[in-house]
Amino acid sequence: MRRGEQPPWIVSDELWAEIAPLLPPRPPRRHRYPGRKPFDDRKVLCGILFVLYTAIPWEYLPQELGFGSGMTCWRRLRDWNDAGVWQRLHEVLLGRLRAAGQLDMSRAVIDGSHVRALKGGPKPVRARSTAASQARNTTSSPTRAASPSPQR
Repeated sequence: MRRGEQPPWIVSDELWAEIAPLLPPRPPRRHRYPGRKPFDDRKVLCGILFVLYTAIPWEYLPQELGFGSGMTCWRRLRDWNDAGVWQRLHEVLLGRLRAAGQLDMSRAVIDGSHVRALKGGPKPVRARSTAASQARNTTSSPTRAASPSPQR
């Protein structure tokens, strides 16, 4: 990071303007037992980005940064992921890049390993034997009960 640059976990006003409308509305606070006032979404997003950028455990997010607790950040990340925020943000940003002519698809890669097969492929059929009879088992020694020779 160069002198005078913002750290990568600080969300710019321009990026926040793209993200804020995608966030799900927060349920209204209860009247009788309102609990704590919810932490600001933008600060929580900075906390999420800090943890992801530095790869520290969620519980070690420094409180001095003002991003809320690691658990708060983790819960919002989970909730926003379940609400599809990241997929919609990805689509919005790709659309902006495409409209500005800044999306170069000549170097794109498609990886099918992450595409879920909804119905799956055909079930493999067990290979039929072409032998007249089953072969003898050569991996275990014969026992008296399994021995084909007559007893004397």
